[in-house]
Amino acid sequence: MIQNTFELIDSHCHLDFPVFDESRVSLLEECANKGIKKFIVPGVTAATWHRLQCVCEKIPVIYPAYGLHPSFIQVHKPEDVDQLKILLKQNFAIAVGEIGLDYYLPGQDKKTQQWFFDAQLALADELGLPVILHVRKAHDDVLLFLKQHHIVGGVVHAFNGSLQQAHRYLDFGFKLGFGGALTFENANHLRRLVSQLPLEAIVLETDSPDMMPSGFTESANTPLTILAVLAVISDIRKESLADVAKQTTSNIHSLFKMPY
Repeated sequence: MIQNTFELIDSHCHLDFPVFDESRVSLLEECANKGIKKFIVPGVTAATWHRLQCVCEKIPVIYPAYGLHPSFIQVHKPEDVDQLKILLKQNFAIAVGEIGLDYYLPGQDKKTQQWFFDAQLALADELGLPVILHVRKAHDDVLLFLKQHHIVGGVVHAFNGSLQQAHRYLDFGFKLGFGGALTFENANHLRRLVSQLPLEAIVLETDSPDMMPSGFTESANTPLTILAVLAVISDIRKESLADVAKQTTSNIHSLFKMPY
């Protein structure tokens, strides 16, 4: 039984999504009782930034990032980058995100994705903010873009690259996010990564309401399942729950400006 004797941070969840509107307050109370105390929520489109901002203003333990997600490239407009710059200059944000490249599905407009990604990296560089990266089948291209900027670090959300790519991200000052996908018994590659990487490289996430871990039957994932991710990492590494919790929380604090 996992006891709430430590503090956990969900480094990537979407608590602003409407699916949580009816349960958000009670859900976060339950999370707090189980040691899950803080939540980083990345923005995905310009149209939803205000919604995210309102949620974070009402609930101080939710920390916003703002960005233009590559999977919503069809709704992004070049002027959204200008609006993002204004938003980031005038309001608190923990990072620029969720940004990146996603080549997973065929027929992706890679050039447009790359334009938005490069423009947002330039903003993060200018403002001295870390970034939250979404990367699928595009790690080498993302790493090339990072090389062209001076980013202060960040998190590679739902990392599933190679060990070599992992170390290249670490060289750029990034941490690597692991969530529900790790809990499946056939996730051999992810489990091998978690065993080979230093614990100082790892942060916990849920990507709620998506990426439901193994063994859960609810219709939507929640930050509560971060306890399952913690348990699997503890088991893989043969390290105590408390040690994994303490280090992964410390890893997040080393990246982002958030009070202890």
